[in-house]
Amino acid sequence: MSRLHRSRIADFQEVLGEPTVALGKLRDLCFSGIPFDGGLRCLCWKILLNYLPLERALWSSLLKKQRDLYSQFLKEMIIQPGIAKANLGVSREDVTLEDHPLNPNPDSRWNTYFKDNEVLLQIDKDVRRLYPDMAFFQRPTDYPCLLILDPQNEFETLRKRVEQTTLKSQTVARNRSGVTNVSSPLKSSPNSLSEYEGMNEIVGPLYYTFATDPNSEWKEHAEADTFFCFTNLMAEIRDNFIKSLDDSQCGITYKMEKVYSTLKEKDVELYLKLQEQNIKPQFFAFRWLTLLLSQEFLLPDVIRIWDSLFADDKRFDFLLLVCCAMLTLIRDQLLEGDFTLNMRLLQVRIKYRRHRLQCKGP
Repeated sequence: MSRLHRSRIADFQEVLGEPTVALGKLRDLCFSGIPFDGGLRCLCWKILLNYLPLERALWSSLLKKQRDLYSQFLKEMIIQPGIAKANLGVSREDVTLEDHPLNPNPDSRWNTYFKDNEVLLQIDKDVRRLYPDMAFFQRPTDYPCLLILDPQNEFETLRKRVEQTTLKSQTVARNRSGVTNVSSPLKSSPNSLSEYEGMNEIVGPLYYTFATDPNSEWKEHAEADTFFCFTNLMAEIRDNFIKSLDDSQCGITYKMEKVYSTLKEKDVELYLKLQEQNIKPQFFAFRWLTLLLSQEFLLPDVIRIWDSLFADDKRFDFLLLVCCAMLTLIRDQLLEGDFTLNMRLLQVRIKYRRHRLQCKGP
C-alpha cells in the first residue's frame, strides 16, 4: 500500500470518526474516489445517500430500526392470502367466504396477489440478466434471507411464487436473491410495470458494494441496507422512469436535451456534427441517464463513477458532464463517421471499448 493511499484512508477515518460527520469534507474526499479498505465505501455511500445521519451516535439505533422494518416489510409482502401464518404468530384465516381466487372485486386480496405475480416475474427476468458473467452473482450468498429461502416456511415465498409460474429457478437462492428481494418494493407502485424495467441495473452495484463489505455485521444486512439506499436514490431519479413526466422539466426528455445543450457549450463542432446527422440524444442518452451509466462500464468503473456521482451535491448536473465527456472522448471518430457508423458507435456499450476511458482514483 502506497504512502498516498494510506494517507487518504487516514483522511477518511478522521472525518468519519468525528461525533458529527462534516458532510462538506466527506463529499470532497469521496469525489476523488473512496478506498475499499475497511468498509469505507459502504459507510460513505450510506451517508451520501441519506441512509445514515451525520451524527455517529444515532447510527446503531437507526440501523437496528431500519433492518427490523425491512424484515417486517418482507413478512407483509410474501404471504399469500389464506395461507397458514403460524410462524408469524398469526392464526390461519378462512377467507373463502369473503374472498377467493375468482373474486372479480378489484380490491380483492387475491386480485392484488395475481397482479403482484406479474411484477415478481418481471423482476426475476431482470435479475437473471444482471451481470451474468460475474461469479459474485452466481455463488451462494453468505447470509441468505431465511424468511424468504427457508424451505420449512409454512407460507408461500417469493421464490415459490416465481417457480410455480415459470421454469424452475436455479439462481434465485444465490446472490441474485438479495437483488430480487430489494427490487420487489416496486410492486406496490401505482405506475406501470414497464416504467420500472431495468432498475435491477441500479440495485446491482449497490448490493454488490454492501455485500462485499469487510465488516461482517454490516455485510450480513447488505440486503436491508441496499433496500433503503436504493429507495432514497430512486426518490431522486424516479421521474426519469415515469412516462407521463417525460416532457416536463423534471422528465427524461428534458434531461436528454440538456446533454446536447451542455455539449454545445463544451464542443460546438461536435454538437453541430450530431445535429447535422439528425442524431438525437434519445438514441443513446436515455440509457446513460436513467441507469446512471451502470450499463456503460464494467462494474468496478461504475462503482468508481458513483463515488463521484453520490458525492456531488449537484449530482445530476455532474452526470450530464460525464455524458458530455463520453462524447468528447470519441469526438474524432464521430466527426469522421457517417450516420450509420456514429449510431453504432454511440449505442455500443463503452464497457467493450473501455481502453479509451480511464477512471482515476483508488
